[in-house]
Amino acid sequence: MARIAFILLCHKDPVGVIAQARRLTESGDFVAIHFDGRADAADYAKIRAGLAGNPAVAFAGRRVRCGWGEWSLVAATLEAVRTAVAAFPQASHFYMLSGDCMPIKSATYAHEFLDAHDLDFIESFDFFDSDWIKTGIKEERLIYRHWFNERTRKRLFYASLEAQKRLGLARRVPPDLQVMIGSQWWCLRRQTVETLLAFCDARRDVMRFFATTWIPDETFFQTIVAHVVPRREIRSRTLTFLMFTDYGMPVTFYNDHYDLLLGQDYLFARKISPDAIELRKRLGALWQASDAQFPITNEAAGLYRFLAGRGRIGRRFGQRFWEADGSLGRGRRLILIVAKKWHIAKRLTAAIRRHTDIPAVDYLFNELEAHLPDMGGIETTLAKRERHRRALVKMLFVQFESPCVALCLDPSALGLIQDFLDDKAETRVLLIDSDFDDDYVRGHIGRVGLAGQHSAPEQVSRLIPAVRADLEHESERIRDLEIEGFQVISPALGTSANAAALARLLDLDPDTALALAGTDHLFDD
Repeated sequence: MARIAFILLCHKDPVGVIAQARRLTESGDFVAIHFDGRADAADYAKIRAGLAGNPAVAFAGRRVRCGWGEWSLVAATLEAVRTAVAAFPQASHFYMLSGDCMPIKSATYAHEFLDAHDLDFIESFDFFDSDWIKTGIKEERLIYRHWFNERTRKRLFYASLEAQKRLGLARRVPPDLQVMIGSQWWCLRRQTVETLLAFCDARRDVMRFFATTWIPDETFFQTIVAHVVPRREIRSRTLTFLMFTDYGMPVTFYNDHYDLLLGQDYLFARKISPDAIELRKRLGALWQASDAQFPITNEAAGLYRFLAGRGRIGRRFGQRFWEADGSLGRGRRLILIVAKKWHIAKRLTAAIRRHTDIPAVDYLFNELEAHLPDMGGIETTLAKRERHRRALVKMLFVQFESPCVALCLDPSALGLIQDFLDDKAETRVLLIDSDFDDDYVRGHIGRVGLAGQHSAPEQVSRLIPAVRADLEHESERIRDLEIEGFQVISPALGTSANAAALARLLDLDPDTALALAGTDHLFDD
């Protein structure tokens, strides 16, 4: 029977970590814990004390100080993996987890699933040919060296990148490797892990290369596993369920998502809310269940929309108290850039920041990284931004010391757009009109969970016309608002017409507007 060594990377919630480790080991499995070196030493001591004497728990020999996007995350994972391999010779599989993960199947189901599939489960797509990376730098992740963290030392990150470009310091990928990319949540067989560790010991050149790449936790294991394991023995998928708001952040699951989660073809799920006490209790008990049945439906998207629309407390769309008498203020101008293809809108805001003095932020209600200034903490989580959305936008004018601010919104946020249009401030709207070809719609269907990796192609094809019509309808609803001064740009209109629209929208001179409209690859998918 399969026995799993869980590789648990965590940095907070010592009580939750202890409970998770106890639960997982009660089923005859193992846990190797890496607790972030940046985290509170007292929390780490609490975890060690709480799990003392449990022979199925081991701790990484070295605590690495981890930073998002850095090699440190891979180094921490390797520390925990090496610990698990040495401490648990009975383990047949090694499964990556975070402190936000919970089981959505029983241990019996998980063991039987792994026994029936002698495979490695890890997303593994060609780095250069796939469209796995939707926004931001791509090749630059690999061919240039990254010594600074983009989130904490942004100026140095991009200054170093630009300096390397100017000096022609691009480097080659190790010639015998095909770089792959995918989710960092994987489940690997023991022989694969042992072969991978031997490769790491033998190929110091590869280790040095990945150590200065950006976000290597999405490329390192994905590349090495595909290099040392025959492709027929790899399933390019994760066994950990995540769902994203369209192009946004991972969905957080709450108490009313229990049935949704159990119907998915996965073993664990990420982003269980710490406030979802009842959900955590039920999922924790589920792992020990011996007779639970799991009919797989994969109907996550429809159920999620229903539950989210109904609201957690019955008044999700009620007026916020701070918005009752609030206004952005007369004399201020808010520019709303509305686009379904987020990467196009973000290229435009980057160009606006580059060519004008107009502060432009990205999808601040959907993505944590949105080019926001320090605002005293209100901007640190998406939940805070959503709770204080008008206050947040009002503060943007103050923090930027500007009478004009631009921001991006998804066309599905019709109510929010109307809310800003009703404000005393002047609100201008730009719609970036896009064509939705079959490839884009298929990708959209996957991103929002209408179909899974194993859905039949004919099933997806049947969905395409309805989903395309829904996407086009969102844009039509924006047009139906009959907004004064409403502007549209699109690849079909051409650079001159787009420049004229941008000039009207932003009160720009013709040359600057033309520079914005001529942004390289602005409309590329």
